[in-house]
Amino acid sequence: MSYSTFTMQYPSLTSENLLDVLRLIRTLNVGPVTFFHLIRKFGSAKAALDALPDLSIRGGRKNPLVACPRENVLREIDDVSRFGAKLILYGAPEYPKLLHTLNDPPPVITVLGHTHLWQQKDSVAMVGARNASANGCQFAGRLSRELGENNIVVVSGLARGIDTYAHKGALDSGTVAVIAGGIDNIYPPENEGLYKLIGQGGAIISEQPYGAIPYSGAFPGRNRIIAGMTLGTVVVEASPKSGSLITARFAVENNREVFAVPGSPLDPRSKGCNQLIKQGAIMTESVGDILQGIASLRNTTLEETPAVTYASDTRETAPNKNEMAEMRRKIIGKLGITAVSVDELIEQCETLPQTVLTILLELELAGRLKRSSGNKVYLTEMMEEVA
Repeated sequence: MSYSTFTMQYPSLTSENLLDVLRLIRTLNVGPVTFFHLIRKFGSAKAALDALPDLSIRGGRKNPLVACPRENVLREIDDVSRFGAKLILYGAPEYPKLLHTLNDPPPVITVLGHTHLWQQKDSVAMVGARNASANGCQFAGRLSRELGENNIVVVSGLARGIDTYAHKGALDSGTVAVIAGGIDNIYPPENEGLYKLIGQGGAIISEQPYGAIPYSGAFPGRNRIIAGMTLGTVVVEASPKSGSLITARFAVENNREVFAVPGSPLDPRSKGCNQLIKQGAIMTESVGDILQGIASLRNTTLEETPAVTYASDTRETAPNKNEMAEMRRKIIGKLGITAVSVDELIEQCETLPQTVLTILLELELAGRLKRSSGNKVYLTEMMEEVA
């Protein structure tokens, strides 16, 4: 598994008003990819907010999309502050540097604890089965402790099983938990004590609004952050359909390294790890395997934090209304409920990329299109053409 020099995808948000950024990303149907498409197209979060109603109508929405109310966002900012956490924008010095390089980075994260951990040290993710064996938990704890002794920050998801022991092993050196709910929502409940210890000596990260309850769709997003802010992901016990393999997949998609602890072929919890090794993951039997695996990555030079100013892309001549209507019909005809690559759509439609991206944006804001990993999109349901 190779590791290439990262390319910054998006403009910094540090010159933006936090209120505008939060209103935009907290709006219905606006995810991280859509957020940054809007920023690039309109030049600022404020301008994007103004454009939402018209874009959603063009995508086929019956009633104009309404941005997240200002009072909701003001309440969130106040709640986060009173909780003792902070909101950090993409591009800010405290934002995890490696996280900048994802295809879908969170525009804003909420952090409780010490941001210096990932600013001063390298990070490695450790994930695995929730119903982990006693030996698996013990091994995860030992690996984490030894990584901490080698000045490596261990990042995990605060879940039961391997995640729990990964955090426990690294408490003395500082560990980072990425959670799927709001920064104040402790899940699972039995990890409340561990949550408090991590908040005191390490850090907790969430991209969800304050007060949000974890739901199934939020966990893959949590996993992409775990993989995205680290040099590599270590998997200790995982079934073939485990969420840990989703984290490993995110690591591969973003040119990070993947490490897997081998296990007995008779134990279902080892099948995922053994499968990863067959696919090219580094077989991991000791901390030395991890240190050796990330050695070449430590010296990789990342590009500077993105510029603090930007403008919308005006290099392409926008199609007129009739041309856009015709292209909208063509794109809808090529879409279905099975995900397709955006690059493939652009190639087949034989038009300017920006035109395709704009139409996909309209459909998403109308609630008719979803995005999946690997830069793919699909319709929420089969639909008639939209003029």
